[in-house]
Amino acid sequence: MTSAIPVGDAYPYLRAANAGIRHHTRALTPRTQHIASPADRVHLDVLHAHLTALHHLLDQLAESTRPPHPAAGRHLATAHTRLWQSAAAVHDAFHLLPVADETPTDTECHPERLPEGPPVLTICQRHLAAGHIVRRKTTPSDLNAPLHGHTTSCSQEPQPPKGPECAP
Repeated sequence: MTSAIPVGDAYPYLRAANAGIRHHTRALTPRTQHIASPADRVHLDVLHAHLTALHHLLDQLAESTRPPHPAAGRHLATAHTRLWQSAAAVHDAFHLLPVADETPTDTECHPERLPEGPPVLTICQRHLAAGHIVRRKTTPSDLNAPLHGHTTSCSQEPQPPKGPECAP
């Protein structure tokens, strides 16, 4: 039996981030009369920023946990890889969404506006920076490994013996 983890004021920013995600999820949940709007590029850019920040945090936690607790460190490293796969999927989805038509109607020069808008370059720069860290610490086979098959010692239950009716 595990002991209760004291919450107190530990990690207030992580709790605030969780609250923000819960609020955003509730806001996107369709009501009876309203249909949820599809994701847009800005939405996926913000989500990608959150995933890469969490990816960086998991990287640091795995590195500091692995020496004293190797098994826990390996599980955190696996979570780190899975989170990278999620961020990569969000990045790919971002580029598959149509570009919002935000072209200025005036003819003045606006150097602060980038060709496709700031999110395109921001998400790509962030993704490339995170990808550099991932490639230093993982192998291509780790990145392409399927999620199934990863078990923990606490989730393994003894399998009942196969009876004659279950035999192949």
